Amino acid sequence: MSVLCIDGSFGVRSGILCSSYRSSLCGFNYPRTIFIALYRVIYFNTYNTRTMNKTLVIGIAVVLILLALAAVFLMQPQPTTTQTPTAAPITATTPSPTTSPVTPAVTTLTIGVTDKVTDLDPSNAYDFFTWEVFYNTMAGLVRYKPGTTDLEPDLAESWTVLEGGKVWVFKLRPNLKFCDGTPLTAADVKRSIERVMKINGDPAWLVTDFVERVEAPNATTVVFYLNTPVSYFLALLATPPYFPVHPKYAPDKIDSDQTAGGAGPYCIKTFVRDQQIVLEANPYYYGPKPQISRVVIRFYKDATTLRLALERGEIDIAWRTLNPPDIEALKASGKFKVVEVPGSFIRYIVLNLNMPELKDAKVRQALAAAVCRKDIAQTVFRGTVTLLYTLIPEGMWGSYPVFKDKYSDCNVELAKSLLQQAGYGPGKKLNIELWYTPTHYGDTEKDLAAVLKEQWEATGMVSVTVKSAEWATYVQQLRSGAMMVSLLGWYPDYLDPDDYMSPFLKTSSNKWLGNGYSNPTMDQILEKASVELSQSAREQLYRQAQHILAEDVPIIPLIQGKLYIVTKPNIQVVVDPTMILRYWAIKIS
Repeated sequence: MSVLCIDGSFGVRSGILCSSYRSSLCGFNYPRTIFIALYRVIYFNTYNTRTMNKTLVIGIAVVLILLALAAVFLMQPQPTTTQTPTAAPITATTPSPTTSPVTPAVTTLTIGVTDKVTDLDPSNAYDFFTWEVFYNTMAGLVRYKPGTTDLEPDLAESWTVLEGGKVWVFKLRPNLKFCDGTPLTAADVKRSIERVMKINGDPAWLVTDFVERVEAPNATTVVFYLNTPVSYFLALLATPPYFPVHPKYAPDKIDSDQTAGGAGPYCIKTFVRDQQIVLEANPYYYGPKPQISRVVIRFYKDATTLRLALERGEIDIAWRTLNPPDIEALKASGKFKVVEVPGSFIRYIVLNLNMPELKDAKVRQALAAAVCRKDIAQTVFRGTVTLLYTLIPEGMWGSYPVFKDKYSDCNVELAKSLLQQAGYGPGKKLNIELWYTPTHYGDTEKDLAAVLKEQWEATGMVSVTVKSAEWATYVQQLRSGAMMVSLLGWYPDYLDPDDYMSPFLKTSSNKWLGNGYSNPTMDQILEKASVELSQSAREQLYRQAQHILAEDVPIIPLIQGKLYIVTKPNIQVVVDPTMILRYWAIKIS
């Protein structure tokens, strides 16, 4: 996915509780009985003083008062000693809708991030964290089975594939509802997808490149008519542009701060941009209720502040992104759990081909040759990443290290030669503007930019000016093509090599990068690979595409990273291979 990277709680009461005056669970109604008796004694004393000893009456009254006070005290809930249950390990099996989740001792969970929400609208949002919010507040026809890369039914209960893969018919579950109880029908699925196509925002290509039209013949049936068969269409359906949104969303424009959401496990209670977002369990969700009733996500300005918030107990989970030294220190303290998430996210450099300085392919090749990934991995990331020589992550089928084959690493001499061929030298330097965003990827970005500046200037033929912008501005500048060279990261939309190629290199899909890259041969190869059913044939097509990538160099791959999530010791989390944190599956023991 494009990088484009509470107060208040619900108390849980246990034990047999009685009200101050009445409770059917308490058997005999002591307080009420004693107070009635006391009233009678006082009444009797007031009106019958001639026949009863006044002193005796007063004494009886005092005794009755003391008995009443004692009874009231005994009726209060008494503290009990309980053992903290050991939570069962999270399994990859999707819980049955009839399963009753264990109510945790604490129902509010606070998560800290250095990320920010871009648009609470799946028609335009195309960044990792905002999509994570969607995965927890909306639902699609299918989803990834928790903890796996397997797809399973979600809002749909079944589907049929017709006409060789060009027509897909989905049957919805009965009685689906949005967060406020509004019924969700096939018409809402159709409306939402057509809305994405009409607005044509950054992630719209995930729909428009594949879907010709969508129909809703009745309230529980959705039919997709595709342009051509797509081998990974179910994976596309698991992405937010396909999620049905509430009718409150504006029909033909981006609704950035809309909190009506969808039909997922949580509802958006409040959203204060750049401060916090509060989610509460959806009472109308078709599946099992979330383990946590309320999730509060707080946005921090940098990794240092995020770490301090965890250490002070302000948050329960620190998630995206702590600095490598912070992770090492928190792990060494023994006070927190550090969970390592397998890395399928990548970091890379975007080169804007519309800029005069970068139009010559030899210049872009020279910049690629001068990059020293080994230095970046050790100096900036403290060995927590691996080197990446293509856009498809190492370990995924179809990945070939084409940049290593063509340029090697730290190849300053080759860079000098290519720059000379492009007309540059010590007396006529190539002037580069290198942009980074200071918090979205953690505090390491400033160091990464500084190391790249040093590596490029080591040629003696390049002069680098480093600039930065906060994430919202950065995204706008990226989309508009205002930045010459920029640092970005990518988290997968769907787990297929196509997701690491088409969004960057296909003319109809890469407008969000704003770098103006277009190659008809590349487009043809990627289109063919998307409909080819044979994995071996697709693998050869992606190999061809990666060789063109290494020749054209619109993007320079840098490193493949891991993610780390740090929690309090009593918290259990599961993060999918898609690297999405499912809040509803978090457990507190």
